[in-house]
Amino acid sequence: MSGYDVIGDIHGCADDLEALLAQMGYTVDDGVYRHPERTAVFVGDLIDRGPDQLRVLQIVKAMADAGSARMVLGNHEFNALAYATEWPAGSGKYLRPHDDPDHPWSAKNEKQHAEFLRQVTGEARAEYLAWFRTQPLWLDLGGIRVVHACWHAESMAVLGDDRIGTDEQLVRMSTKGDPMYVAVETLLKGPEISLVDHGQPPYLDKDGHSREQARLRWWNGAATTLADLAEISSTFTTEDKKPYPALPAVEVERSHVYGDPVPVFYGHYWRQGSPRHLHDWTEYSACVDFSAVKGGSLTAYRWSGEQRIAVENYVQVGARSAH
Repeated sequence: MSGYDVIGDIHGCADDLEALLAQMGYTVDDGVYRHPERTAVFVGDLIDRGPDQLRVLQIVKAMADAGSARMVLGNHEFNALAYATEWPAGSGKYLRPHDDPDHPWSAKNEKQHAEFLRQVTGEARAEYLAWFRTQPLWLDLGGIRVVHACWHAESMAVLGDDRIGTDEQLVRMSTKGDPMYVAVETLLKGPEISLVDHGQPPYLDKDGHSREQARLRWWNGAATTLADLAEISSTFTTEDKKPYPALPAVEVERSHVYGDPVPVFYGHYWRQGSPRHLHDWTEYSACVDFSAVKGGSLTAYRWSGEQRIAVENYVQVGARSAH
């Protein structure tokens, strides 16, 4: 194979996926999308939200089984496993709470996962959940690295294995306070930094939830201050509906910041428009999540051996893409 095509969060957008694969020269052979010289790599979040989740799973699993694709788990695949895992067995309780009016996140979990449960049923659901268990949380492919949200060697060392493994390990990964929980949160959702500990107010996220922690721009190896590292969109507001104030340029701890000279690709961060309009991709990191299921474009990066990110190697599909 001469290169990798790293494909961003799909969230059930099967039409866009097939259009993107076709645009990149993948053709269907014996029911499987293949390329004569390249391998697709999916960054996870195949499921939830979108209209054609079963078809996306069928396409990607067939490619992975045939060797024409690789993938890493996203937080939505991980959540699906936790949602389906009763623990302790026979207790009626699940690692990701649902059907629980007393749990503050139960309704949110059910709403987020409802389309997957509606679209993927019976034996098919069991098959794909079992398949998720076999997929890695990260990939080091030599010339590039791929993870859903954050490449963090220390978190990988805590887990030891790049697969979820047993129910007992899934329990630990789902239990707040456990080192394995913290590691999985970092890899699949990205590290966060406390705003209130730095004298800043909470903010409202894209779903209207109040947050005291901001996502950390871990990919910005040159950043040193709260203003550089904390990610808060200008559209977010404080709880009193005022625009969020500018963050101060105070020095902050950098334990999660990526500094290796190896290109790393990730999704999760809901970018908009064209990669050419981004200012926070770096020479060794590239986001491929451009909000396909929320009016954006399904996006890939075509890597062919270059040692630094080249923005012209991004590809997008759909009338919604901004060029």
